[in-house]
This record gives sequence, C-alpha cells and structure tokens, in this order.
Amino acid sequence: MEITAASNCSRISASHCTGILESFRVEGLRIWSASSRLNSKRCSLDCRSSLRDDVVSNLKTRRRCAVVVEASLSRRSAMLSLLAASPLLFASLSHALELRSAAPKDEFDQEEESLIELFSKATRSVVSVQNVQTLGTKTVGQPVSEDDVKVEGIGSGFIWDKFGHIVTNYHVVAKLAMDSSGWQKVQVSVLGGDGKITVHDASLIGIDSSHDLAVLKIDAPEDRLTPIPVGTSEDIRVGQNCFAIGNPYGFEHTLTTGVVSGLGREIPSPAGLPIPGAIQTDAAINAGNSGGPLLDSFGRIIGVNTATFTRAGSGMSSGVNFAISIDTVRMLVPRLIVYGTVSSTQIPPAIPSRSLARRYST
Repeated sequence: MEITAASNCSRISASHCTGILESFRVEGLRIWSASSRLNSKRCSLDCRSSLRDDVVSNLKTRRRCAVVVEASLSRRSAMLSLLAASPLLFASLSHALELRSAAPKDEFDQEEESLIELFSKATRSVVSVQNVQTLGTKTVGQPVSEDDVKVEGIGSGFIWDKFGHIVTNYHVVAKLAMDSSGWQKVQVSVLGGDGKITVHDASLIGIDSSHDLAVLKIDAPEDRLTPIPVGTSEDIRVGQNCFAIGNPYGFEHTLTTGVVSGLGREIPSPAGLPIPGAIQTDAAINAGNSGGPLLDSFGRIIGVNTATFTRAGSGMSSGVNFAISIDTVRMLVPRLIVYGTVSSTQIPPAIPSRSLARRYST
C-alpha cells in the first residue's frame, strides 16, 4: 500500500480496525502494517479507506504546517540577516546622531542678527500717539478713564530727549491743535526697557504746519524714556537700506524694511506749502506710521515718516513713500520746544483737506 506523505515520519491511528491494524508508520513514501496479515478482506478494504482519508487529512494539515514553517524560516532568515547587518546599521545611525549633535544649531546670519538688534534697541524710542475725544461725562480738565474717551485716530512718534519731549507729525495731532472745547486729548504709549507699555496724557508744546511737525510732552520717569539716536541726511545715498518702525493700523511697533528710493523730493504740507528735501523710500508706510522714524542701518533716525502716495480709491500704498529729512527736523524741533512755533506770527491752519489726504494718506 503506497500513499504520498508530506513528512518523513508520522503516526496515524485506525481505531475502527482494532486488533488487526492498530497502527501504521509512515516512512518515506511507504506505509506498512505492524501485522503482516489481514484476516478479513472487508476489514482490509475499510482500513485502507480509513487510512487513505486519515493520511490525506494529515497531509493537508502538514502542508499548512510546512507553509507556516517556511514563512517562519523566511522571517528568521530575515532577522538573522538584519542581525548580521546590525553592527553596520547601528554604526551608521550612531554616526548620523554624532553629526547632528556636532552640527551648529540654526542661527541667524549676520544681516539678520544686525536687524534684530537694531529693532530691539530702536523700538523702545518709538511711541504710539492716539487722538482721543472725551465723551462729555467728566468735567473738563479732570482725569478720564478708558470708558470716557473715544479714539479718533492713531499715529506714531519718537522720544526726543529725557525731558519727555515727543516728536510726531502735525497732521497726527491737528485736531488737538485746533480744539477749543477742551474735549480733545492726545495719549502717548511708551514701551519701557522692562517690556511694559505705559500710557501717558500728552500736552502740545509746539507745532509747525508748514513742515508737518509737532512736539508733545509727557511726564514719565527718565528710566522709561529712551531718546532715539539722531543721524544726518547729508550722507544718505539712494539704494542704501532703511527701516521704518511705527503703528500701522494700530499694530504697535511694526518694522518694515526697504531702501532709499530717491532724495530731494517735495511733498505738500498741511499748510499747503511744499516741504523740500524729503526722502523717498519703498519701506512700507501706511495709516498709523505717520510721525514714526525712518532709520539707517546703524539705528539712527534719518527721517520722519510722513506720507505715502496712494492710488485713487484704493487706500493702499503704492510703494512710493516719503519722510521729512532729519536735518530739517533737527533745525526746527529745538525752536518748537522753546517758542512753540517756528515764527511768532504763525497761525495753526485748518485740518488738511480730503483731497490732500487722499493723495498723501497717512
């Protein structure tokens, strides 16, 4: 009796042929009986049939086992291969980690570092200037709370000296300059060296509408006042870097960058007279930037941001922006502090017309 087997050795029981064929041994491809004879042909046939079914079932089971064993061996072989390669793999990973730890941390380049330092120093000299109107619930001249005022406009300015003098544009404080009711006020927000912002009521010291300049004064401790370094307009060259810090749309202490695009420009003043020697720049200047400083690469003020040329109806800067030269400011501010005006006969003009505001919006 020959039956194909899936393994070299196996034992199969045939319980229904008791006493005649108790067990069979599968050896190679041949199955042989422990007894040499079968007493009954019928039993022999039954045993053969039973043996065939049992062996076939066993063969199917062993084939599945063989597949599992083969897969297990394949995985084991893969693991052995990985273990064999692991020293090289671990060495590569260790080398990569060493390179990463040895590599320098992400750092700013020299230009970025210089700009970051410039801003961190100069921004403490830049202030926010708010035009506010009291709502009439308090007595004129008495302190008012935030609930009693209405913000009507915002601009920028910079600290001139330790005495609390603040320089800004005239058109930023024009409402206060023309106010006769006593309800109009200006508040100045100062960023101290400790990072805290304090708000101070400001008084108007001097105005020059023909050059669009004004000087305010606040009472603040000297240690909270950082005067801005003053440069000169004589050495400015077209193409050099410049930086504007201000409060566009109320976003305080915003830095924008650009270059000097032109020199010796003329821009109109609130008095209707031209302001000569203005600096043209493509550093973004928007509403709220007016009165803020235009700086050179050393953090020195070279101009007072004043106007931006806008396309009709857009209200957006076209990249053609103007600043009053610092040499003009240096000449006029001391006179405004001492005398209040450039000339004793100067009369504050009306607020700039809408047509002028549309053309040179700040």
